[in-house]
Amino acid sequence: MRRRLVNGAVAWLTGGFATGLFVAREATRAAGAEAKQMSRSVVHPDAGSSHLTLFLCGDVMTGRGIDQVLPHPGKPHLFEPYMRSVRGYVALAEEKTGPLKRPVDFAYVWGDAPAEFERVRPDVRIINLETAVTTAEDAWPGKGIHYRMHPANVPCITAAGIHCCVLANNHVLDWGYDGLRETLDVLRGAGIRVAGAGRNDAEAAAPAIIELTGKGRVVVFSFGTESAGVPRAWAAHGNRAGVNFLPDFSERSADSIARQIRAAKRPGDIVVASIHWGSNWGYEIPDEQRAFAHRLIDAAAVDVVHGHSSHHPQAIEVHRGKPILYGCGDFLNDYEGISGHESYRPDLALMYFLTFDAAGSLARLAMTPTQIRRFRVNRAPDEGARWLERMLNREGRPYSTRVDRVPDNTFLLRWR
Repeated sequence: MRRRLVNGAVAWLTGGFATGLFVAREATRAAGAEAKQMSRSVVHPDAGSSHLTLFLCGDVMTGRGIDQVLPHPGKPHLFEPYMRSVRGYVALAEEKTGPLKRPVDFAYVWGDAPAEFERVRPDVRIINLETAVTTAEDAWPGKGIHYRMHPANVPCITAAGIHCCVLANNHVLDWGYDGLRETLDVLRGAGIRVAGAGRNDAEAAAPAIIELTGKGRVVVFSFGTESAGVPRAWAAHGNRAGVNFLPDFSERSADSIARQIRAAKRPGDIVVASIHWGSNWGYEIPDEQRAFAHRLIDAAAVDVVHGHSSHHPQAIEVHRGKPILYGCGDFLNDYEGISGHESYRPDLALMYFLTFDAAGSLARLAMTPTQIRRFRVNRAPDEGARWLERMLNREGRPYSTRVDRVPDNTFLLRWR
């Protein structure tokens, strides 16, 4: 949840807007039919290895200011107490780093990431998409921040070859139930699998399943928690749309998830539990959160716990050969120019590349340090990479993990 306030006086920029072309409408109309209870597809990875590599990252927010520099910006009005137009966030960024070309192309926001994808060639790419993709006008009442991206800008997600968007977070319902339904239609119409939100509770709880020719399947479950700002009112219930809400970190909840996973998992599958949990700031991992992650691995046969919500990367643990990313940080957003919490370096993030062996154990975890600048993902400068290295080693010490920085300025995780 985005709880930072804009410091200082910012002009409330209002006025006309560039009306985005509704080029996504025809593509998504067919997808508007009732979705299947599992989001499923087949991917054909490169042959020659029995190992499977996932790409994971933190929150990807392509709405608000970023939406405004893309080819089809949506309406700019906001209902935030300190900003009344999304153009204000563009102005803040330009004040800090200079004018932004407008419009940028769809691939622009990914910056240096495609080169890393080409170098590492992950089999599956999964992100937490933290924005609604909609033109809906039903802003959720009483909520201070509302993110949305125009549906015609969905090619900015497909431009990175993203296979799956997890949606159980505190922004997917920012523009109400119509906004959620349109988000689901647009993503599915673009060929992107979704998990964690749906038109009813069964659809919200269902995993995304990515079938890999010759390498089994990746099964992605997505959960949202109140600790990360997901309102309980957003929980899908019966035939009511919403998110896959995790009420607590109890053994009972973990055992309930275990039953779901046992019903879906086959031999050779890699199961991802993607959880929007915890506060935005701080490095301390609550005991109940760590115990829950362990129980998901021990009792639910989860292969990787993908945590997000924190605005900065947190510690990594490997439990019984299975990685736990407690918090992946913000991978892309429009916060440039917003001051506060600089000691956490929220401009820095990581691309996580997790490689599993044929038995489903972690064989390698490589990370590429990145920096958000000019509304795009950039390779982190040397000082930023060194800062991340120190932080990961400091925070990983209680979990017996550390990183080695290799000559190409990427990291390799070491654990015992």
